[in-house]
Amino acid sequence: MKDVQVDVLIIGAGPSGCVAAAYLHKHQVNVKVVEKSVFPRFVIGESLLPRCMDHFEEVGLLDALIAQNFEIKSGARFIRGETICEFDFSEKYTAGYDWTWQAPRADFDFALTKELKKQGVDIAFNQEVVAVEFDEESASQTTIKTGNGEHYRIKAKFIIDSSGYGRVLPRLLNLDKPSTIPEHSSIFSHVKEEARPAGTEGTFITFDVLDTDTWFWVIPFSNGNTSIGFVGKTDFINSFEGTPEERLAQMLKKSSYYYERFKNVDFLFEPKSIQNYSKSVTQLYGKGYALTGNSAEFLDPVFSSGVTFATESGLKAAKLITKELNNEFVDWEKDYAEYMKKGVSVFASYVKEWYTGNLQTIFFEGVDNKEIKRQICAVLAGYVWDETNPFVKNHHRLIKTVAKVIRLEKRSISN
Repeated sequence: MKDVQVDVLIIGAGPSGCVAAAYLHKHQVNVKVVEKSVFPRFVIGESLLPRCMDHFEEVGLLDALIAQNFEIKSGARFIRGETICEFDFSEKYTAGYDWTWQAPRADFDFALTKELKKQGVDIAFNQEVVAVEFDEESASQTTIKTGNGEHYRIKAKFIIDSSGYGRVLPRLLNLDKPSTIPEHSSIFSHVKEEARPAGTEGTFITFDVLDTDTWFWVIPFSNGNTSIGFVGKTDFINSFEGTPEERLAQMLKKSSYYYERFKNVDFLFEPKSIQNYSKSVTQLYGKGYALTGNSAEFLDPVFSSGVTFATESGLKAAKLITKELNNEFVDWEKDYAEYMKKGVSVFASYVKEWYTGNLQTIFFEGVDNKEIKRQICAVLAGYVWDETNPFVKNHHRLIKTVAKVIRLEKRSISN
């Protein structure tokens, strides 16, 4: 069995792995990326947040993505019955990018890897990690199985696990733990819209809220296709009978706003389902490795935080590894685990309070307060480390407090 020697092995060629690889390569670190799939490949997570634009720009990947002409996402719309709540990223509290993309991830991730290869990064597709060992000095030896069944080893000083839903190191090192986010599942597909509504009605990302636990996403792409999907409690998602196509078609009837638009369109692939999708781990790093993106933590798709956490953690891990390779001291607990957990904690509060109904109360009954809306908009844009924002700094209690005040005011008016 042959051996390959590198400084850093990255598992996974999604946004997290690509951002990490781009940074390391720019800083003359010998890096290799292995990816189990062959690109382009389908993956969910098609709505980005403005915060991740900072990451793509910093590592030199932004121009290549801009050239792809993906659909611009300038905000988000939430609908509940007759009430519509819109957020405009240009009106957020925190300074930073006020736009991002809605993009088919097969095309988006493929564009990232093409640019990395153009820059000279070693990316190997159809390569599966089947085993990993660490020695006393925390260096690793990873066994790879190729598409034709051959095996070889990669010896590395560090591993960045950016494997996403594959969760390679959490599986191999028994790092998984139950998530504190309520159990929900999803079912989704893409459709081709021959008669998409003109203007923003046809292109605005929208979340149609059916009840406290159930919502329907609509994510239009610049290629004329649209991603649609339902999220709800697992029992609800599994309560519909028939084929995946029949189940999703039945669910579409639940959306009074969108049913007419999508009732006669064909699904471009058999609808896929992800059961109890929220994930967590016992630790974000160890001797010789760091977990990034969905391999570490996945909350919920309602606020599209997945790609942003992926690129934030990928870039942060790459920076710390570069420092350590240069014999600089790195406090992984403080500089990585605590830092990432701060951002995850903010979004976790928003997800939990969404499903308690408190955040929905603010969205649909209380965003007349422009300053509150600006502060919440910054969170929805991914700027969850800005502690000058009260809705970041006091996220544990402020959502509850504001929702309670809104309900009391409504009760007072009705009386």
